[in-house]
Amino acid sequence: MSHIAPDFTSNINNHVAVTLSQGHSAGPSKSAKSSLTRLAAWINDRDVPFLVTSIGMIVMLLWAGSYKMTASGAEGIIPLVSNSPLISWHFKLFGPYIGSDLIGITEIAGALLIAAGYFRPKAGVVGGLITTVMFFTTSTMVMTTPGAIISVHGIRYMSFLGLFLYKDLISLGVSFYLIGYFGNKAILLENRGE
Repeated sequence: MSHIAPDFTSNINNHVAVTLSQGHSAGPSKSAKSSLTRLAAWINDRDVPFLVTSIGMIVMLLWAGSYKMTASGAEGIIPLVSNSPLISWHFKLFGPYIGSDLIGITEIAGALLIAAGYFRPKAGVVGGLITTVMFFTTSTMVMTTPGAIISVHGIRYMSFLGLFLYKDLISLGVSFYLIGYFGNKAILLENRGE
């Protein structure tokens, strides 16, 4: 009985290794059988998730960053920043208008670095790190901004403001995804000596 278990385990490990190497060499689109898995493979083969998330992030950051450099954009984030224990010091140090300009410049820099990541993946990693810090900070504002969580008949809900802030948690996930994507590209370039 003791000789059977190691042989059985060895055979399973060999089978899994062969299956994985065949699936990897054939590629997902070549091995997909159903329409649903062929569609998923087509989307994966064309990097659609990367394109949608990276272009979406670039546009959002450029738009939000430039808006924060206006008077109404600065005034709009005063209650968010002022109530955040992580960044309220920023407005105390620079004031709301210069402070908002600096936040806007940071967002624009993150967008430009992510865009540069298409050509220089390490720049994309840096852009992703910047946006990770930004979106971690703004995600916590759901808990610190008055009116973000409201009570209706004794049940607590996120208000429109809370949902607006909560979307930054998704943007935080996108930032981590972009770090990983650009990081993998940078590793491939390093391994090729570029």
